[in-house]
Amino acid sequence: MARTKNPNSEPKEYAAPALDKGLDIVELLCRAEAPLTPKQIAAELGRTVGELYRMIASLAARNYIAQVGDSYYITTKLFELAQINPPTHRLLLEARPIMQKLASDIEQSCHLTVYGQGRQIVIAKIESPSSMGYSIRLGSELDVIVSVSGRVLLAFQDDATRSLMIEEALRRRPDHIVSNLDKKLDSIRTKGFESAVSTQIRGMHAISFPILDSQRHAIAAISVPYADRIDLVDRRTIEDVEKALGLAAKALCLRMGGDPDTPHTQPPIDFSPTPAPRSRRTQK
Repeated sequence: MARTKNPNSEPKEYAAPALDKGLDIVELLCRAEAPLTPKQIAAELGRTVGELYRMIASLAARNYIAQVGDSYYITTKLFELAQINPPTHRLLLEARPIMQKLASDIEQSCHLTVYGQGRQIVIAKIESPSSMGYSIRLGSELDVIVSVSGRVLLAFQDDATRSLMIEEALRRRPDHIVSNLDKKLDSIRTKGFESAVSTQIRGMHAISFPILDSQRHAIAAISVPYADRIDLVDRRTIEDVEKALGLAAKALCLRMGGDPDTPHTQPPIDFSPTPAPRSRRTQK
């Protein structure tokens, strides 16, 4: 009779040296500002060319990297794959028309960010339709704790996820530690958004709302870096932008399965074991 493997006897971690080497190469070339030769790649990774030769050839054959002369550079394949990821693709598909209308109504730029490993990534932006304005470059990496949009992403999470995100953000930028951070985040959650003078750009006022899923967790933040156009007579005020951005955020939330107006009242699931019933002693 064949023996069944005990899952508890399996190793907790699985080593995949070849995969690690391939990912090291991809990550290195993503960070590189110029193509690198196999010798340069090996030197940066602390390996020999012989160790990496087949990995480089395989990545080139799969079009993750491409060769120019005797050097290699990263292709757009990773970006293309990221764009067809269903949650991200749907978010972008639903967000673009809403953001386009918002920018047109308020005559300000707006952008959409998601959290990832201690930072925010700008995954969509719409420029201001006016001749002058401020915007953030697509693909930019933004800080979390010191930015309005980052705090919004933190505020609308469960306690465990929030703690992990804060830990990752501080590991990346330990100088961004803030006293009473949880209290400030709870206040943002109660208010539903944050609107404050930017601590990163002088003269800028940042406004940000969360994009919530069905569990009222922030999957993204939609933000407006408000620049006051003193040369316009009928310019939108901060209050005008807050109202318009709130409506845009709600519309996008509803399309993503969330509703910012519905309080999350469902009690947390209790995973603690149910105590066994006491047996009654029968009297003889």
